Amino acid sequence: LVVAGGSWAGWYWSNHSTTATVSTSTTPTTQSKTTTPETRPTTPTVQGMQLDTSKSYGNKYADGVLPVGDGKYVTTGPKQGYVYACSQYAQNLASTNGGAMTRGPWFSSDGKTWNITKKVNVLGTVYWHGNMTDTVSGSTRTIVSNDLPINDPTGTFPIQSSDPAYQYDRNPNTITAQSYTFSLPANPTYGTQPNCIGGTVGIMTTGVEIFSAFDAGGRDAGAWEVQDGCQGHPQEQGAYHYHTLSSCINNRSVHDVIGFALDGFPITGPNVGTNNILTSSDLDECHGIVSQITLDGKSVTMYHYVMTEDFPYSVSCYRGTAIQPPGLQAQQQAQQGGQIPNRQQKPPQQ
Repeated sequence: LVVAGGSWAGWYWSNHSTTATVSTSTTPTTQSKTTTPETRPTTPTVQGMQLDTSKSYGNKYADGVLPVGDGKYVTTGPKQGYVYACSQYAQNLASTNGGAMTRGPWFSSDGKTWNITKKVNVLGTVYWHGNMTDTVSGSTRTIVSNDLPINDPTGTFPIQSSDPAYQYDRNPNTITAQSYTFSLPANPTYGTQPNCIGGTVGIMTTGVEIFSAFDAGGRDAGAWEVQDGCQGHPQEQGAYHYHTLSSCINNRSVHDVIGFALDGFPITGPNVGTNNILTSSDLDECHGIVSQITLDGKSVTMYHYVMTEDFPYSVSCYRGTAIQPPGLQAQQQAQQGGQIPNRQQKPPQQ
């Protein structure tokens, strides 16, 4: 066991199995409502596809076999099951030779599916001094993070030549702390005309960034790239991130917030109930739905994104207006149109 970066963080997110306290403050608000005894207040209609709580969505991918999403992006408008990529980001995806270059044995023979239960993980158990705060004041939610997982381990990076993962993915990058401030709208507005995305799409309550579904070459990152046991890995500047739903996020309920997109809308898990799990086909073109969730300790009905096991995994377009991602990744977004850096050597073909 390796402990990196000093002492333990002083708090944890409440959706983990360990008892935790979140550092969150909210500006007090005063609400007044007057109704006559015989009049019941009406609930305003919330825009967006609605979750059907009476429906059994099933457990479509119970066997772990998932479709491969290589090249599934569009640039002229959103499409369900695809990523709506901003034009420069799409150009980079089409022209960059990066990411893992060898199919592992978890792919089917025709390359159209992959089995998550057979995929290898990067070895190692390294704990970090993760730190994150989430503060709501007025119309702004401010999330400050060093981009290190708060109470989950990472694998050992760079990937060692003795690691079985090395023959498929030779990620040479080292995880390093970042200094990120996300100033998000606390009350995001649902837009009927979705907006395109770049490489970074949000921040999870584990303190870790979430990137789009693709590696640098426009391939399905979940299928191709080899991550650690929490489905994370570092990019060129050392920023640790996910592309897919981390198995270390224990609370996967559709009613509980596990992250925030860059437009301020919450991100939840896919579980409606036991063996009742949402997939991409159950969501709108931005990978979202309207349901009752718990946000900042209150029960609200609103639009939110859903992380699923299948491609495109998370936010595939923005319903609101997104901020520019902070830090080094923001510089890359501005200079390279959202490109995830070309950070890997091409391993020999097996």
